[in-house]
Amino acid sequence: MTKNTLLPITLAAFTVASALPTFAEEKVELLYSDTVSEQDARTQVLKSAFGECLTDDFDLQTHHGATLFSQGTEMVAMQRGNLDMASLAIFDFYNQVPETSILGAAYMFRDYDHMRRVFDGDVLNELYQKIEDRTGIKILANPYIGTRHISLNNDDVVMTPSDLEGVKLRMPPGEGWQFVGEALGANPTPIPFTEVYTALQTGAIDGQDNPLPANYSMKFYEVSEQTILTGHLIAANQFSISSRKWNSLNAEQQDTLKTCAMNFQNELDKLALDQEAELISYFEEEGLNIYTPDKEAFRSHVLEQYENSEYSDDWPKGLYEAINAL
Repeated sequence: MTKNTLLPITLAAFTVASALPTFAEEKVELLYSDTVSEQDARTQVLKSAFGECLTDDFDLQTHHGATLFSQGTEMVAMQRGNLDMASLAIFDFYNQVPETSILGAAYMFRDYDHMRRVFDGDVLNELYQKIEDRTGIKILANPYIGTRHISLNNDDVVMTPSDLEGVKLRMPPGEGWQFVGEALGANPTPIPFTEVYTALQTGAIDGQDNPLPANYSMKFYEVSEQTILTGHLIAANQFSISSRKWNSLNAEQQDTLKTCAMNFQNELDKLALDQEAELISYFEEEGLNIYTPDKEAFRSHVLEQYENSEYSDDWPKGLYEAINAL
């Protein structure tokens, strides 16, 4: 067969190939789990500030109200490859990275601005790297969710840690969380976030500690008599992705995730700060007694408890001083 007889066949094959449909690249699935409910304002910020920020490269699938993974189990699910992303608490890292307990210590941060300088500066770079190396989890952002205060379902006045003696105070499950309750002077009781309302209502616990926005969204104020503005934890979640998923992304996709995660942090910070500015008067109108205790008594007592505990033994050398200096 001559070259001339081959030419029409070759052209015909090229024409057919050109007519075949082209298939778009498969989207990157991001499976996300959260303890807060679908109706929570934080969920709406996640979907708008993070989800809508993502490009068409991504398919974000979110699950809320601990319907996919229960509180405290998300990190293990990420390590096993069953989950891509979650908003973790710093205590979730404790068993594998004990050094992280310094960031969950009550009264470690003076206020919101101090907390933000710590998380957004360079002082934690070495600790972030330890977290990623040991757990296979990469922290993308640290959005503020509010300052934690104590709420009780009785009217016993609390001014100092000694006033919390014998009080059954719900704390999130986990060793580090339980020590926070103990350091405050209470009898800590581990109960999942989604079960707190019923526990307050039935008297299974005397109180709980959460930021004001969480008290509002979960309606804890309906089954409480008072909120004591202890301000013991300036709380930020660790908005995280598994290293396995992160390493599967190209540089452009990684940049997109980082940008959108910071967008989420900025918007959630604003939401929490705005809500905190408005909620005290709202709760007072709903009949709650809200007052400020002797915060210096709480602060000095709590930090002394940490100083004499095994937790401070794990703190990276010099980091406490570096944080205080900011």
